[in-house]
Parts: sequence; structure tokens; C-alpha cells
Amino acid sequence: MIINKRPVWVWITAIITVIFGIMTIKSGGSVIFIDGEARQAAGNYVDFVLWFNFTAGFFYVATGIGIWLQKTWSLTAAIILAILTLMVFGAFGLYIYFGGEYEQRTIAAMSLRSTVWIVIAIKAYHIMYHAGQINKNT
Repeated sequence: MIINKRPVWVWITAIITVIFGIMTIKSGGSVIFIDGEARQAAGNYVDFVLWFNFTAGFFYVATGIGIWLQKTWSLTAAIILAILTLMVFGAFGLYIYFGGEYEQRTIAAMSLRSTVWIVIAIKAYHIMYHAGQINKNT
């Protein structure tokens, strides 16, 4: 039996991705499904941003597992998640521009999400490249 040791940065990237996903599902689900403290604390949340983030949380977890398993599809998933997050952030910007009510912390949260997913996509590329999953001649 051959045991494939994963480099530390694979573990770190995968764990951060999965934890980020679980936290996203929990925080989004609390606002969407539980009429209580979390919803009141959310203030002027923006429905489409909230639903996107909640739904994406499940894909975060799956992508983190794929990164840990060093599956090539996880790179594609990370890139798609980064692009979709940036697109939702752009739509959120238009929402603000046209006078929509929002919380200032949503701007910070979407900035963080965008940055995290760009970094995860870059790390996923490095992981797949070093694992020989990407053709090094292209």
C-alpha cells in the first residue's frame, strides 16, 4: 500500500476552505431560516448576496475536500467561486449605486470573500501544478 503524504500547504488550504464554508453556511442559514438574534443583528442584509453566500458555502466545503484530495476539478471550482463572488460583489455595488439599503459590514465581508477565493484559486493552481495534475509544458 502506497501512502501519499500531502504537503502542509495542501492541508492548510483545504482546512481553511472547509472551515470557511461551514462558517458561511452557519451564518447565512441563521439569518435565512431562524427568525431571531442573527437576523436582527444582520440589519439591512441584501437578499441576493445572502442567498449567494449561503448556497456557495456548500460548494466551499466540496471544493475544500477536492483540494485535500488534490482533484483537478477543485481548481476549476475555486476559479468559478472566485469569479462568481466577484460578480455578486459587482452586482452588490450596482445595488448600492441605485440606492439600495445595506450594511457597511457587507462591503467588508464581500471584500474578504473575494480576496479569500482569489487566494484559494491561486493556491489550488499551485497544489495541482505540484501534484502533476496540470501539464507543466503549457
